[in-house]
Amino acid sequence: MTHHPKPDPINLNLTQVHWTVSSYSGGGGDCVQAAPHPTTTGFILLGDSKRPHQPPLTIHRSTWNAFLQETAQQPEATA
Repeated sequence: MTHHPKPDPINLNLTQVHWTVSSYSGGGGDCVQAAPHPTTTGFILLGDSKRPHQPPLTIHRSTWNAFLQETAQQPEATA
């Protein structure tokens, strides 16, 4: 696996971030949020709508794409 150094999260201005919310959240506020990193190409931010003041996770786009591909192949869970 290729190592991708993460951008420095200290100076991240979250007001520049345009979040996308999971379509599986059901609108109840328990949402995984994803957004392109506003200053560093190739990285994705993952946030938790229940903890908006918590710093988001920063992952490489290839890791996010692998996660999405894997989860798309899983049978849908029932609650």
